[in-house]
This record gives sequence, structure tokens and C-alpha cells, in this order.
Amino acid sequence: MHTYSAVLFDLDGTISDSAPGITRSVAHAFERLGMPVPERKQLRVFIGPPLSKTFPEFGVPKERVTEAITFYRELYTTEAKYENELYPGMKDLLKKLKEDGLKLYVATSKPEILAKDILKHFGIDHYFDEIAGATMDYARETKEAVLRYLLDKIGTEDKAVMIGDTVYDVEGANALQIPCIAVTWGFGNREEMIQAGAVSIVDTMDELYQAI
Repeated sequence: MHTYSAVLFDLDGTISDSAPGITRSVAHAFERLGMPVPERKQLRVFIGPPLSKTFPEFGVPKERVTEAITFYRELYTTEAKYENELYPGMKDLLKKLKEDGLKLYVATSKPEILAKDILKHFGIDHYFDEIAGATMDYARETKEAVLRYLLDKIGTEDKAVMIGDTVYDVEGANALQIPCIAVTWGFGNREEMIQAGAVSIVDTMDELYQAI
């Protein structure tokens, strides 16, 4: 018996390890801007929050942020999006939850069109009742905005829970009064997620299944 009937999954760092493609695309953007390229390890902070928030934190002038995102996308949308791997056990978890009768959704701040491509590439898109992401024109960009859009679309009759790997997932869920279970295999910080109000922290797929 599950506590929740609707499960809203983040994508990057929760369903799959997207670090290789994202960090390579960010490095490409800095090269195209003619700016020094930070170490690849530092670029992992680009995974999760909107690019428009993170590029300025690395010294990209406000007036060049749109340009930086365009350079990022010229590599990411064509090839780097597939430099990505499902976390071990994720496919089995989705299958099991679906067999249990739960409704599954994706809520990601990655552009929706790319999220759908990636989930299809992994052969898991059919597990989800709806896949919601950001828009390419930045009209819907933050996790809160994506969650609001998704909930408006599906309604709130079901008891929903967010599953994510960063403080942005927890805060986005909090804004809509949805509990968030935080996973530790992604890119976030355990303490930050606890402090932000995650209802539980899980380290394995089995623990996640039990928490749901």
C-alpha cells in the first residue's frame, strides 16, 4: 500500500545521470562566448536550476545570458542530450510503480521537448501519464512554474509527491504544498535538502519505493 497515488519525478539527477552532456554543453557555451572555461567538475552546478540563473553566477554578463543559452543548446539539442544514463534500477522502479496502479509524471526544468526525446531514447516515456518541462522561450522555466503548469493540467485529486535530487525540487514542491522525497544519487546536497524541508531522504531505489 502506497502513501501517494501520483508521483512527480524530476529528470536530471533523479531519473538519469545527465552530467556528461550538460557539462560539455556548458563548456562549449563558454568557449563560444570567448570566456575562460571553468573546470568540468564546477559545471555540475548547472544541473537542476534554470540556465538563466546559473550563467550569471559564473560571470556571464546579463546581456549575454540569452546568447550563452543559445550556444549551450546548439550542442545539447543535437547530440549531447544523449550523453546520459539511467540510474541503475530506475526502469524497474517505474515498472513496479506503474503495476501498483500509481500515476507517474515528469516535472523538469529542462525544456519539455528535450525531456520527451530523452525519455523516449531510454524507452521509458510510456510509463508516464504526462511529461512537463520548461518552454524554450523561458515563459515557463523554474521548477515551481513547471509544477504549477502540470498540476493545472492533471488536477490535484490524487495525493501527489515530488521526487527530486536538489534543493530546487524541494523548494518548488514546497511552493505548491507538495511533499518532496529527496534522492541522494543526483547532484544536490543532502543537508540543504533536509533544511529546505524534504519529507525524507533516500539513498537507494528500494528506499524510494518504500517511501512512496
